Amino acid sequence: MHDLMDAFKALGLHGMASAWPEVLGTARMKSLDHEAVLHQLIKAETAQREVRSMAYQMRVARFPSHRDLAGFDFAHAQLDEALVRQLHTLRFVESAHNVVLVGGPGTGKTHLATSLGIEAIRMHGKRVRFFSTVELVNALELEKAQSKAGQLAHRLMYVDLVILDELGYLPFTQSGGAMLFHLLSKLYERTSVVITVSARQTHVDRRWRPWLMIRYRWVASDAAAVLQSGWPCAWAAGSAHP
Repeated sequence: MHDLMDAFKALGLHGMASAWPEVLGTARMKSLDHEAVLHQLIKAETAQREVRSMAYQMRVARFPSHRDLAGFDFAHAQLDEALVRQLHTLRFVESAHNVVLVGGPGTGKTHLATSLGIEAIRMHGKRVRFFSTVELVNALELEKAQSKAGQLAHRLMYVDLVILDELGYLPFTQSGGAMLFHLLSKLYERTSVVITVSARQTHVDRRWRPWLMIRYRWVASDAAAVLQSGWPCAWAAGSAHP
């Protein structure tokens, strides 16, 4: 028995190695044929690979914390709950569509964005990457300084969902903004992007709103804050911009 377990491990079949003692015992007790035993071993290997893959994707996504929809307090959020739950089906990712979560500070934008990313990995097997805007801009500027411009954009084109948190929360250079704009343009219609924007960050309007209006679906997590900052009422209702 141990020789077979060692052979499984040597071949990288760790799920089979872990399941072998139990499968062997069941096979002897129930007189299972070779085909049934092999089926059980393959099933165990597949299950363990899925667990390992999910753990890996959760790690490389680099979420700031674990957040899910069950932990979101809809009672204190002025948004369209049905729309948020619809977004959590992740159908927008299948068509490479994009979403902006807009609202005042502390209204749950990052929570919902993270929840979308975690749902994409856990329930749909998607590849997700989470960035703060400043972190991503710094990475883009660094690769340009190292004469490696375009490498990060190329890698993200093979990701299913990119989450960009707090666009406009901290200022960045004009060249950094241009690189970020170029990155998002390359991802458009290839990789879905979820962006969180504070409704009170008025400089976001000037630099980004005309472009985002055309390419992104808007969801408000704080309708009052959105209206106070002058965003159109239709977005505050969580509707899709044409």
